[in-house]
Amino acid sequence: MTERRQRARVQGGWAGAPAGRLSAPKAAVASNLAPAAARPAWMRKDQPHTQKQFVFEKPSEVERKVPETGVIDKPGVYELSKVPSGIARIHLIPGFIDSEQADWMFEQLLQDIPWGQRTHVRHEVSFEEPRLTSWYGELPYTYSRITMQPNPNWHPLLTMLKERIEEFTGYTFNSLLCNLYRNEKDSVDWHSDDEPSLGKNPVIASLSFGATRTFEMRKKPSPEENGDYTYVERLRIPLDHGTLLMMEGATQEDWQEITQQNLSSMGPAFCSRIASCVNHPVLC
Repeated sequence: MTERRQRARVQGGWAGAPAGRLSAPKAAVASNLAPAAARPAWMRKDQPHTQKQFVFEKPSEVERKVPETGVIDKPGVYELSKVPSGIARIHLIPGFIDSEQADWMFEQLLQDIPWGQRTHVRHEVSFEEPRLTSWYGELPYTYSRITMQPNPNWHPLLTMLKERIEEFTGYTFNSLLCNLYRNEKDSVDWHSDDEPSLGKNPVIASLSFGATRTFEMRKKPSPEENGDYTYVERLRIPLDHGTLLMMEGATQEDWQEITQQNLSSMGPAFCSRIASCVNHPVLC
């Protein structure tokens, strides 16, 4: 066989190499992948693929509880809340008028005061107020579209009580609204004594005679509550015969009050509320 034919028949990876020497095998391509067992599951192609569905879970809402109603029945000064305009504060003085004096004062005022029943207007509907009232003061007083005309003719006993309260508190008052709850069905609804005629942060002194009535208060809700009173703070204050309750600071701005029907009432109750009118009121 000729040399040319022998070369043509040589095949393989070492063709053309010098006689007696083999070509080095090609190096294996390095892999940067970890062994299958050490790789994350999402990289293991040999693992069975399980399709999982994502389920959105709504965050659980914080459970809100209606706060328990507090009771104030001990004498003292109580700070209820604080707002930019000041502190809402009340002062409870049971026995401000001793029971013996309170008895004859109550009977005399029941007989002598010219009581009247006003027509109340709410949401354009008229109805008689569930109580009797009487107004004393140099200026008229308007609330809920009811205007009480000036009445400077103070009963001597009311003048004496006003002066006694002024001496005790250091405040000066010029007007008085008397409320008579004739029986367990009489009441006054939620309100604040924040009429323009009383000025900003008025001081209100409330003196009670007769059967014990429960005076209730509730804090006005924040703007975020949209007028919902469900979760606001609430207070109950029993007003006994001869008890004086002072409300001052931001109490009328930050709180409302009510005297509800009292089915367990043993008789009539009389509440005199004195304040200082600073200007002529407007309809509200």
